[in-house]
Amino acid sequence: MFAILRSGLRWSAIVPSLTMLTAMLLASTTGADDKKVELTAPITQGQRVFTCGHSFHVFVPGILADLAKKADLKDHVQVGLSSIGGSRVIQHWDVADEKNKAKEALKTGKVDVLTLSPIFLPDPGLENFTKLAVEHNKDIRIVVQPIWLRWDIHEPTMKRPAKVDHDAITGEELRKRHEPYFKSMDEHIRELNKKQGKTVLYVVPAAQAVIALREKIIAGQAPGLKKQEDLFTDELGHGKAPLQLLVAYCNYAVIYRRSPVGLPVPNVLKQAKLGDDEEKLNRLLQELAWEAAIAHPLSGLQRP
Repeated sequence: MFAILRSGLRWSAIVPSLTMLTAMLLASTTGADDKKVELTAPITQGQRVFTCGHSFHVFVPGILADLAKKADLKDHVQVGLSSIGGSRVIQHWDVADEKNKAKEALKTGKVDVLTLSPIFLPDPGLENFTKLAVEHNKDIRIVVQPIWLRWDIHEPTMKRPAKVDHDAITGEELRKRHEPYFKSMDEHIRELNKKQGKTVLYVVPAAQAVIALREKIIAGQAPGLKKQEDLFTDELGHGKAPLQLLVAYCNYAVIYRRSPVGLPVPNVLKQAKLGDDEEKLNRLLQELAWEAAIAHPLSGLQRP
């Protein structure tokens, strides 16, 4: 550049060139960033939802209905619920046909979203429900919510401890124990979608969000929650109101492809009686749910 200046070229000739070059570099960088975070369009129409699940999932429909109302999502309908404690998905499938509300609802073709919550694989119920659902509604979405590990262990590879201390485990160890479980679930979902020739099943990363919340508690950054035990009612891992709401926010994010951040405090969290921490914790739960949802490649939130 000094050589150019010595040649007598005026700054007025150089500045436009520099400005153009800077703009080109910024546009290139911005475009790359936008591509990484570009999300699918939010769903604005209320969905017709049927839920099959156990005690780590069946609380979602009631909270989700409250969230949909607060988000002014008209026509949200909980079509039905199949609740079986400690169930694998195949147990909901195996309910006698004359009593099987899930199959009955799917055969009408009037279910927009089916939610399932497998515990461990293999579980042929996922594929069975997928085939039936798509047969009667080619546009149906099946939302799969894997669990946070019961007793904080990966049961296929670890022996249940005599006593569970939720506060004794670190976030790093939780992620390590969940990793093979998450991997097996993601691989299975991809396999089932491949068989369908399109994306039908989506993952709700609720367990990832639960781990993130536990890390916030450990760091002293979760308003109203002093220890990890504050999230659970027992050693198994059944959730108290804050955990239930976090899981419901994750389901909301995936089902409606929109951020829950900014929604008013739902009824379930008011039951926790958190006082001045209520609003702050609600915001944190919303942010953690959204972060988990947009980060997961199978949530349906990222554009392909």
